[in-house]
Parts: sequence; C-alpha cells; structure tokens
Amino acid sequence: MAASMKALRMTRESPSSPPALSLETVAKPTATPGHVLVKVHASAVHPSDRFNAKGFFPITTYPRIPGRDYSGTIVDGPKHRIGQVVYGTSGSMLGFTADGVHAEYCLVPEDAVSPKPSNLSTLQAATVGVPFTTALLCLRRARATPEDVVLVLGATGAVGSAVVQVAKAMGCKRVLTASRRDNTDVNVVKDPALKTVASLTADKGADVVIDTVGDLSLMKAALGVLAVKGRYAWIAAPKGGGSTDLTFDTFQAYRKEHVLVGCNTLNYTIAEMADMMREMQKWFESGKMTAKAEDELVVARLDDAVEAYGRDPAGKLLVIAIDE
Repeated sequence: MAASMKALRMTRESPSSPPALSLETVAKPTATPGHVLVKVHASAVHPSDRFNAKGFFPITTYPRIPGRDYSGTIVDGPKHRIGQVVYGTSGSMLGFTADGVHAEYCLVPEDAVSPKPSNLSTLQAATVGVPFTTALLCLRRARATPEDVVLVLGATGAVGSAVVQVAKAMGCKRVLTASRRDNTDVNVVKDPALKTVASLTADKGADVVIDTVGDLSLMKAALGVLAVKGRYAWIAAPKGGGSTDLTFDTFQAYRKEHVLVGCNTLNYTIAEMADMMREMQKWFESGKMTAKAEDELVVARLDDAVEAYGRDPAGKLLVIAIDE
C-alpha cells in the first residue's frame, strides 16, 4: 500500500462555484529527479492563502493542496541534501499550479529551498516568505539604493513592516513610515496630503515610495511628494469592485522623471523566490531583520486547520504547526 499523509485540499465542482476546503488523507509524494521531499514542520496562512481558498486566483488549478510559506526538513532527494533544515515560499507555483505546504510533506524543486536562518524557530521561519520576498521585490523594482530616502505606505502591515526592515538591511539612507497610526512618521488620517514628508526631507521628497495600501487618493498624494527621479512601486489596488483608474499630473511626472512600477510575486518562479530567501537568510542571522515573535502568532494543528481557516485571527497571523 502506498504511503499516505494528511493534507488540506481544495476542490471545485465548476469555475463558477466556490472551492471547498477539507482535511484529507492523500498519497505522500515521492522524490523525483531535480526535486526534494520536505517534511513540513510549519506553514503560514497568509491573506493570499485565504483568498486562494475562496477561489480568487485564476491561476489555481484543482484539486489543489494550498499553502505558500513553510519551514521543514529535507527527507528525500539527493543524499547531500537529506537532513537539511530549510524554509521557502511559493512564487507562482506552490498552492496554485502545484500542491502547496498545508500538508505533512511537500515535493519542491531542489533549487527552490533555502537554508532556514539559524536564529529563527520553525514557526517564525514559516511566516516570512510572502511578506519579505514581496518587500525585497518592491525595493528591487524601485531600484532602491543606500542613497535613497524610502517612504513606506502601510508601514504597520505585514508587507509594509517587512519593507521597513528590508530597506534598512539594504542600507537605505532613511526610511519614513506612514500608516493610520500615530506611531509612524506620518499619520495618513491626520495628514492625507502627506505634507509631513516635505518637512522631513527638507522639501526634497521621497526618492522611493513603496505602497502596500492601494488607495487611489493616497497614491495621488504620494506621487506629489516623490522626489526628482523618484520611483513609485505598489503591490495593491482598490478592492470591492470600485474604480481602479488613477489619474496623475503627467507634466510633473515627465519633468521630474518619475518611474511608476507595479509588483507581483506571482510573476516569478519558485526558484527566483528561493534566491531572495537565500539573500535574506544573512540579514536574519545578522540581526538586521527579525520575524514575528511566536507570541504574535495564532498556532493551530493540521487537524484543526480547516476550522482555523474560517476564523478571524484578530490581526495575528495563523500558522499551522504540522511537525515541529
């Protein structure tokens, strides 16, 4: 009898029906050439995982095991890889077009795993992939340098707070934070025009804006405080069926040589994401960056994960502890 494992599984009767999520016993993957079998210790449930379970990603094929971010141990594959403790994330693959990591085991390409930072627990390591690779992608797409002042919109959110850490780890000259709270440099509720940015930059403005919010009025305000040769990168757009059209001053944009660039990690391969994870490993181990503390997480066992998927974790990140 073939070996089996427990896994969450999404099924869909038709393209017009919502997916169903259930805990099932399925065949355990076997290692194939160019791949490694990872025994999953923990896997995060990000907002994108919840959206995927509701059928919001057209790229997803069914039936499918969901789950993008994980930590685990290689248990099968090339002999020199067996026993390595790794962490990883999805790119456009895991949980979408190939089975993901909300399972006891996952088969991934050999070049798609990265050594787990030694100073992160398995729970912590399972949380960093999506937010931190998104952060690094945004800063790369915006061509951020150590000479830049970076303004982060939505700086207290999962991706926004990761952008703050990555920008500092990269050595950016200054990182300004903006959110709806008073504990950031700019409170966008009290200062929707972002006038504070001018006073904080001697009227120069921000060299780089990383927008994790996707609010059109805030986007227009942020474009107004973008410095000469400034770069604006964003990962979100208005949700709920409203307008996503943005108008801006094209005269000012060309005179100041502004660059606007969208960012989407689903346009990248799992191997490209692994390269980012390897780069960030040194920043975690050096103390330049840190993951959420374990007491900031909501932890559920795999047997309880379907019910946990449906709960609001009250601002905390849900992590499935599979085999710590």
